[in-house]
This record gives sequence, structure tokens and C-alpha cells, in this order.
Amino acid sequence: MDNIRIAVNGVSYNEAAEIYKPYADPFTGPITHLAPWNFAVLATLMFVVTSLSLFENFTVMLATYKFKQLRQPLNYIIVNLSVADFLVSLTGGTISFLTNAKGYFFLGNWACVLEGFAVTYFGIVALWSLAVLSFERFFVICRPLGNVRLRGKHAALGLLFVWTFSFIWTIPPVFGWCSYTVSKIGTTCEPNWYSNNISNHTYIITFFVTCFIMPLGVIIYCYGKLLQKLRKVSHGRLGNAKKPDRQVTRMVVVMIVAFMVGWTPYAAFSIIVTACPTIYLDPRLAAAPAFFSKTAAVYNPVIYVFMNKQFRKCLIQLFTGKPAPENMNATSERLGMTGESCTGGEMSAIAARIPVCGNTQPKNEEASPSKCSSFVQLPIPENKVCPM
Repeated sequence: MDNIRIAVNGVSYNEAAEIYKPYADPFTGPITHLAPWNFAVLATLMFVVTSLSLFENFTVMLATYKFKQLRQPLNYIIVNLSVADFLVSLTGGTISFLTNAKGYFFLGNWACVLEGFAVTYFGIVALWSLAVLSFERFFVICRPLGNVRLRGKHAALGLLFVWTFSFIWTIPPVFGWCSYTVSKIGTTCEPNWYSNNISNHTYIITFFVTCFIMPLGVIIYCYGKLLQKLRKVSHGRLGNAKKPDRQVTRMVVVMIVAFMVGWTPYAAFSIIVTACPTIYLDPRLAAAPAFFSKTAAVYNPVIYVFMNKQFRKCLIQLFTGKPAPENMNATSERLGMTGESCTGGEMSAIAARIPVCGNTQPKNEEASPSKCSSFVQLPIPENKVCPM
């Protein structure tokens, strides 16, 4: 830096620049113009979010391990979502808590790259898990392939796709196509949104399309078709299915809104900063989308697991040692079952009553076997809903 002889209030310009410089090295000290209480608030937030997420998602994994009934193809992706959210909190949440408690990223550059990659990778795995979950529900309800049912091998292929596809689009910054760097607030690491390099811009745009636009499109399309199918059936063969129809509609709306709330601020921020890399944003404002997206690991288990009747019954049995009350979910005593699996919740119960072919049957023929019926209504004893 060239020395400037002009003095301002007895301090040379060169010295003044050092005084007001936010930080010389993000790995050696905090941003000087932010009061320490800002980092204390963020550390507290991350402690609460991380603790809740680890507890909730570990509970889901434990329940799945203990109850064989939960280890069914349609639940694979739900458990995968919990695994991804658990790893996001274990890596990003824990590191973010420690660095905010310290006030800067004291762990060094290697830990920054590791945290940036791990949080981005597991976060995109969770995001695409939501998309695959919507597709699997569409597959079960709408049956686009007729008699082809969702089996273990199909669910396993979905998991393989999620982890492989997410890895393909999160590993490039480690090897030079863009990079993982410290955020503006200096306590977390993320893709380098602020780069002026055209090559980095191409990565950010590609990342935005493949890891936000595409899964959002899958979710909207699949749930849209699913609702369309349910409405059609509720006005046809299932004249009394309006209540389940409303329940599924409400849950679909909650799922889409939760997705948008968790990821839209982060995606919008990345595009705005990429388009205008010289834009000035307060470090606290710039950090908000990334911290906000981490809260998805807390409410994802609530929406996708604890609102699932089958999981909820098993969780009650896990914590109390007793089966769920008989009057808790009376409609779930009769679940649609295939020869291989049973899936709980409103969607599977409705799927069990939807014929494979789109034609409705006369009432006097409903009792007779038909090639359109791919599910059989079998009662499940209440004390056998969640066998160990």
C-alpha cells in the first residue's frame, strides 16, 4: 500500500485506513465495526437451532431403527431427509455456534472449505430429498406406470440419485470452479457469491438452476398432479373423500410454503449478489439467508415426520413404552398394503382406494375383485402398528 502523507486529525490516511478496515484477515479477528452482542445473538440462535435439529432428527433415525414397520420404501426418503438435516446441523450448526461464540472463523481456511462444502452438500441433499419425496408420493397416488408399485429398489435409486446429483454440483468449488470462502459476517463459509469472475458466475447460475429451480419445479408439478388426482377421485368413485382431500391439500400447501420460506431467501440472495457483486449489504443482513436456511433442519422433521401418523404412533410408543391411544388415529387402523410394504398417513390410505385404471366402477361391482385394484384393505391390530 502506498503511503499517503495527508493527515486527518493527526492520523495519516494510511493509518486511518487500517483503523477502519473491517478486518485484515477473517481467520485472525472479528469485524471491528460490529458489536460483540451481534455474535452472541447468532451463537445463541445456532445453539438452539442445532440442539433442536440434532434431537429431532436423531429421534427419527432411532425410531426407524427400532421399529421395523417404519423401514418401508416410501419412508426411505423421509429418513434420508433426517440424515441430511442431522449432518447439516452436526457440521454447519456446530461450527457456526463455535465461530460466532468466538466472533470470527478461528478454525482456519481448511475448516472453512470443509464447512462450506459439507453444509452446502448436505443442504442440497435435504433439498432434493424433498423433491424426490414429492415424486414418490405422486408415483404412489397417481400411478403413472399403472401396476408398477414403489418398491425398495426404486426407493434406493432415488437415494442414489439424491446423493450423487448433489455431490456433482457442490464439489466443483473445492477444485477451482468458484470457491468456498468466508461470509461477510466472518463466522460462516459459503460459495463465493461476490466474485467478479465470469467462470464463477457460470457456476452460481448453474447451481441456482440445478439446486433450486429444478427441485422446486418437481415439487410443484408432482403435488399439483397429486391434488388434481385426488379431486378427480373425490368427485367420482370416492364421494366421501372430501375430508382426506382437504387434509392432503393443506399438507401440500404447508410443504411448498416451508420449502419456499427456507430456501427462497438464500437463492434470491445468491442471484442478487452474483448479478451485482459490488452491492453493499450490511454483514448481518447478508448472513440472514444462510442462517435462516439452517432452521429448515428443525421444521422439516415436524412437517414430514411428526405429522405422519405412522411415525407419530411409533414415536409415542418409543418414548412412553406404550402403544398410541386407540382413538388417536382411528382411520389409520386400516392401511393400504401391498405384498411388500405398508405406508401410513392420509396419502397412503387414499392410494389404497384409488383404482390403477382411471375408470370408476359401478357400486355393485366394488365388492368383486378387479384388475384395477392393486391394494387390499387389511386391518392392523392396534398393538401391532409399530412392531419392534
